[in-house]
Amino acid sequence: MNHLIDKIRASGITSELIADIIEAHKSDRDRMKNLYDRYKAEVQGVPILTREAIEYEDFETGHVKRIDHKVNNKLNNSFDSDIVDTKVGYLFGHPITYEFDDKREAGTTSSGKQMIDDFNTLNNIADEDSEWGKMATICGYGARLAYIDRSGNERVKNIEPWEAVFLSDGNIHEPDFGLRYFTVYDGKIKAEFYDDKYVYYFSTKDSSAFTLDKKELHMFDSCPLFGLANNKELKGDAEKVLSLIDAYDRTLSDASNEIEQYRLAYLILKGLGADEDTLQQLKKTGILELYDEKDDVSYLTKDINDAIIENHLNRLEENILRFAKSVNFSDESFGGNVTGVAMKFKLMALENKCITMERKMTAALRYQYKLIFSAWATKNKAKAEDYLKVWFGFKRNLPANVLEEAQTTSQLKGLISEETRLSLLSFVDDVQYELHKMKEEEEEYRNSMPPLTDIETDTGGDEDEPE
Repeated sequence: MNHLIDKIRASGITSELIADIIEAHKSDRDRMKNLYDRYKAEVQGVPILTREAIEYEDFETGHVKRIDHKVNNKLNNSFDSDIVDTKVGYLFGHPITYEFDDKREAGTTSSGKQMIDDFNTLNNIADEDSEWGKMATICGYGARLAYIDRSGNERVKNIEPWEAVFLSDGNIHEPDFGLRYFTVYDGKIKAEFYDDKYVYYFSTKDSSAFTLDKKELHMFDSCPLFGLANNKELKGDAEKVLSLIDAYDRTLSDASNEIEQYRLAYLILKGLGADEDTLQQLKKTGILELYDEKDDVSYLTKDINDAIIENHLNRLEENILRFAKSVNFSDESFGGNVTGVAMKFKLMALENKCITMERKMTAALRYQYKLIFSAWATKNKAKAEDYLKVWFGFKRNLPANVLEEAQTTSQLKGLISEETRLSLLSFVDDVQYELHKMKEEEEEYRNSMPPLTDIETDTGGDEDEPE
């Protein structure tokens, strides 16, 4: 869309350009909508759920029909949602920690840190960050909008990624322009276009053409609609393995069909003849009389090689997890006391994928606080450049070996700072709060101690003084 960026810079945003941007984004919108529908296991999103039964033609006689196509199981094995949920739980199970790097006494909270904490609390930021990361993992990128609410507070909210378009020469986390468009209840389309100063509101009214309704300042120094990239290619985690997941669905569904078709098998009467009355009686009683030892009754069934099916399913599952860089935590190999280097090797593919998103999210969050601090600077609450002092901490969500952590941190006492040492403990969520509590307890202990009294030293006073 670089040619559209040049047009916007040359002549400003117009109704025609809004329509062009939406048209150019249509394929990405459809792709992301399909991926999200598949994640939710909607019928229209999962191919196996819309599979039709195969219709076989009659045999040459015209009197015998195949009945094995009457069973059409549709079994959805939602590997794609498991891949997403595993990554999101592993990366965002512990909320991101926000620190403000300024020179202050250890254990105290600065005004900048307090403003960030209040902002995060007001915006339920732990949940918003997790959902933002989830949508980026599903669709390839997530979208977020910074805005000023009616009370004058700085707020952020997540936008559905298929409703957001980012126009930039660089990365989507720092776009030059942003467009949000969506359909309202009456079928009309509304669009909001953002640049570094204004938000332009467009809508389709009596025709399909867009018209400009109004233009407002958005109170930030940069485009407030920005994105979170899952990777440079803007692809979802499960996109590379969708064909493998479809193959797994088909194989398991067909195997289930074969098992269920046993009840539809043909009845073979060897040495016997059966008229219509006999067959009707058989349906009622389920009994046949055999008069000759050569007579026999059996069913015509297919031989199923369950070993081939099982091996095929195992290989598909292995490749799905391998190419999606995911893991199955319910696997037996994760049982017992798997810690240290062994655990890291098992999680290496997932960890490498999460490191990529961690870097992308750090860049997006730093841009977010660039916007927020620009608004605070307007109110003289902070300096605009102070956003560079905000740091973000990510902690993986894994079962913790508290004894091992305690032993490690005790050995580091005096070698590194207390702040760094406490950050290594998985059960410490807020290091600054912990330092503050430690200081309070130290002062309380000091104040509760009895005052020291002078102790007279024995200098041999019992001896007789010389006359």
